[in-house]
Amino acid sequence: MCNKPELLVAAGTLEDIQAYLEAGADAILVGNDRFGMRLPGSMTLEEIRKATDMVHEVDGKLYVSLNNLMTNELLEELTEYVKALGEIGVDAVEFNDPSVLSAVKSFAPEIKLHWNAEMTSTNYSTSNYWGRKGATRVILARELNMDEITEMKPNLEIEAQVQVHGMTNIYHSKRRLVNSYMLHQGRPVNEGSLGKERGLFLIEAERADEKYPIYEDVNGTHIMSSDDICILEDLHLLMEAGIDSFKIETLLKPRHYNVAVIHAYRKAIDMYAADPDSYAYSEEWLSEVRKLQDPERELSFGFFYKEQVY
Repeated sequence: MCNKPELLVAAGTLEDIQAYLEAGADAILVGNDRFGMRLPGSMTLEEIRKATDMVHEVDGKLYVSLNNLMTNELLEELTEYVKALGEIGVDAVEFNDPSVLSAVKSFAPEIKLHWNAEMTSTNYSTSNYWGRKGATRVILARELNMDEITEMKPNLEIEAQVQVHGMTNIYHSKRRLVNSYMLHQGRPVNEGSLGKERGLFLIEAERADEKYPIYEDVNGTHIMSSDDICILEDLHLLMEAGIDSFKIETLLKPRHYNVAVIHAYRKAIDMYAADPDSYAYSEEWLSEVRKLQDPERELSFGFFYKEQVY
């Protein structure tokens, strides 16, 4: 037996949460578009309260995303929002701005802090720096390869989280780039009509076979990867290294697809934890996921086996 890593899943609705818990998720990530970015859905405080009760009822954890770029305007609301999350009893928040860390330490010190700096959490020294400031977990950059991740873990003083499945963000701008493009083309759009439900793609002339999902919301323009990370085949390497939390990104995916993904990773985690020495990956675990996978989106190892040049 070994310590099981947490299986964390992002959710956009209470119905999502119920389905993901039943499928085998240990922890749920939610949030509100005002304070978090690239969420599968935006929840009110009352919905977060209900979500927390649902997750705690089955001994799970409820995390809230506070990874937005904090402006002076947002800072005026952040304190009250953090106080409310503390009263609700959420387990942790994801942050990248020190203002969030400061607000949580001052007004809701019982909430744990997970440092999520997207592309800059690339070494153990910086991660440990935030640990000494109060963070209990680092969410490692999606651009790190397998060796960089596994070699970093022994040097970390805090928990480590890795995304193991789903799309990743490759570009963000606070500007409304798609809306601007449409206007220049003489095609005005209705407010809010360029969101996730529109199903827009960015396609480069040189790579016409790759489609990059693009959408706009209150936080600006988001361009996502053209493929989906899937590290299930080598998940045992991350478990052997002692990674504490595996995240499944559900953004722009239907619920039934996410449920199939959760089932697959749940099977792998449970079998490895029961007997690491005899663990063997089975391609059958991914069979349902492959049936539901968008044929225009490849399941890939992402950056896990790519050498990076800094």
